[in-house]
Amino acid sequence: MACFLVSVAEAAVVTVVEKVQEKKESKMMENDTSESAASAEQTAKIPLSRKLKWLRYMLLGGSVLLLFEHIWHGEIVPWFPFLTAMDNSADMMEMFKEMATVGVAMAGLITFVWIVMCKVADAIVRRPSEESSKEMA
Repeated sequence: MACFLVSVAEAAVVTVVEKVQEKKESKMMENDTSESAASAEQTAKIPLSRKLKWLRYMLLGGSVLLLFEHIWHGEIVPWFPFLTAMDNSADMMEMFKEMATVGVAMAGLITFVWIVMCKVADAIVRRPSEESSKEMA
């Protein structure tokens, strides 16, 4: 019924964290103007703000698909209160239970997949630099 709202809420929090991280990264880039080994190592990594953007896109993409599915099944309507489960208290309790179980599980699964994806991406980015250091030795 409204399980997609959990992912939307997580995406909103991730967006705020992403913007704060972008500001931190831009300040670090301004402060580190010299070509040091630390800055060279930083460029070989994927910035956290970009990874958070991936998570935001995954959460919002899944939410849009679920929103469409709920509209298709008539659970969301274009008039107030928009969710058909908000009409009576028994349906509201069922909706909150679904949000707490299915919604949290979906958001958790998406976040888990994102963590695995970030680990794989870091390994792929790190691999060429390790190969080039072996060739130089």
